[in-house]
Amino acid sequence: MKKPLQTLLASSALALCCAAAHAKPVLLKTPIAFGSNLPALGTPIAWVADQLPLVSGGEVKMKIYEPGKLVAPLQILDAVSAGKVNSGYSIAGYWAGKIPAAAIFSTIPFGPEAPEFLAWMYYGNGLTLYQKMYDDAGYNVHVEPCSLVSPETSGWFKKPVEKVEDLKGLNMRFYGLGGEVMQKLGVSTSLIPGGEIFGALEKGAIDATEFSQPAIDEKLGFYKVAKHNYFPGWHQQATVFELLINKDTWNEMTDQQRAVVSTTCKASMTNSIAESEYIQFEAIKKNTEERGVTVHEWSPEMLDAFRKAWSEVLEEQKKDPTFAAVYEDLSTFRENYKLWSSRAFVPREQ
Repeated sequence: MKKPLQTLLASSALALCCAAAHAKPVLLKTPIAFGSNLPALGTPIAWVADQLPLVSGGEVKMKIYEPGKLVAPLQILDAVSAGKVNSGYSIAGYWAGKIPAAAIFSTIPFGPEAPEFLAWMYYGNGLTLYQKMYDDAGYNVHVEPCSLVSPETSGWFKKPVEKVEDLKGLNMRFYGLGGEVMQKLGVSTSLIPGGEIFGALEKGAIDATEFSQPAIDEKLGFYKVAKHNYFPGWHQQATVFELLINKDTWNEMTDQQRAVVSTTCKASMTNSIAESEYIQFEAIKKNTEERGVTVHEWSPEMLDAFRKAWSEVLEEQKKDPTFAAVYEDLSTFRENYKLWSSRAFVPREQ
């Protein structure tokens, strides 16, 4: 005897409901590369950890571990890939020594600003190339862009820098491809973790540093020992941070659980850029009005020197085929984007 259509539909709905109800909850144990107390740098992943159980009805949870508590920041990719932890929050540029193209997916000198980066990542080929990079390199991870911040400062210096010659011989903490640019100009660079930078500056182990944005840098106290802060942050016009999930864990999750993670990270991209834009001006005001910091703007001549050095670094990086392929795709996108951006936006007031 055939069952009525209404009964079949009700049975199917009940089966789907029960399947969802019996989905195995997921706990993402997530070591993070940046302290959760750092605004716009660590706070976004703390926000994600708060939102995931709410959005998923408890089916996806996240526990974050402060830098070094579970996994050292520079070991997060290897740990997630090997399954020592099932997730981690970091920045792709940390792996550039192993995968040169990884630097592009965090930030590049004179690179895209936040809206352009988002457009390439989500509607261009960015996200596909991002995952392919890890797959081709043999890493067992799924990647989700999960935070985005606006431009950084160009650095904190103990003495003014008026010409390229003033850079020669400096010891400076510098991140990523921008650090290679600085090396071309005679600077000795090192990638010191954020929590160690102030001590290195105070003791004279380094003469200058870049790290992040004014509101983040003030938490680390750079203004106390380096009174010259330079703009614009030519080396990091926008920076993407990543949530890495062990691919076995990702594949075991339901479609709904994966969608919750992806959508929450996408929401975090919006939330983090809003936060990073909101908190900077108060920090700059305090620096200039209360802390004795002099804010400088690089001269056209200095920016030209940085651009020239970047072109040399770029040619060296493009010897890596994956870097070359990703950069070509981004460059093509940016050329097309100029048709819009060069006409659409009001020029900045000087």
